[in-house]
Amino acid sequence: MAESKSLRKPVFTKVDQLRPGTIGHTLTVKVVNTKMVLQKGRADGPQVRQMRIAECLVGDETGMIIFTARNEQVDLMKEGTTITLRNAKIDMFKGSMRLAVDKWGRVEVAEPANFNVKEDNNLSLIEYELEEEIWKLVCSTQKLRLSLQQIQQNLLVAPPSRWWWLIKEM
Repeated sequence: MAESKSLRKPVFTKVDQLRPGTIGHTLTVKVVNTKMVLQKGRADGPQVRQMRIAECLVGDETGMIIFTARNEQVDLMKEGTTITLRNAKIDMFKGSMRLAVDKWGRVEVAEPANFNVKEDNNLSLIEYELEEEIWKLVCSTQKLRLSLQQIQQNLLVAPPSRWWWLIKEM
């Protein structure tokens, strides 16, 4: 008889624990307000598909952050509604954090939560100018280190007569 796998329970994150460039967050938040920033039709074959983007201020008892709702997500983001975001990620927009859920995540209306949103801790107001540049530099450095390791391994394996070819490939 096959053993059934039990699903892993989600670990819920609080808003004040969110950091730039992180992914895989599950959190329950209340919608404080919603502002439509883009609404236009887009030709998609024989039919016109509506594209909508709204910036929604959401939060919990630890703080608030702007959630970028797209298309059908916009319909769920009504003021006062409690929402569960699964597999959410932090995008950077003009140096500040934005919460988003792409096709790999889910936005669901949840049971009304019994917390008050902490409105004096808006994480989207914090600017991360240097942080973003440092992150890019760290990623570039890691790629360079991997490339150098590969070159070193190739030089160790290849005879000296082939080194010129390996160096030329750099």
